[in-house]
Amino acid sequence: MSVGSPGRAVASRGKQLPELLDAIEVAEILHTTPRHVRRLVEERRIPFLKVGRFVRFDPDEIGIWLSSHRVAVTDRSKRTGW
Repeated sequence: MSVGSPGRAVASRGKQLPELLDAIEVAEILHTTPRHVRRLVEERRIPFLKVGRFVRFDPDEIGIWLSSHRVAVTDRSKRTGW
């Protein structure tokens, strides 16, 4: 199994654990830079895990985080002052 393949899991004592992503892979998903992802981690604005000194991301948690940051579409014709 390749590391960072969303949707794949690693078996550990009968449990399925998700393969974790690194900052570069998350940056590719978000279409941003790894530096921006590291800043989000530093500001604790994105869910992450520490594995020793390494920062890793659970693909499921990233999906939930993205969904929670979705901005609803509004009808601009109902706005006043535009």
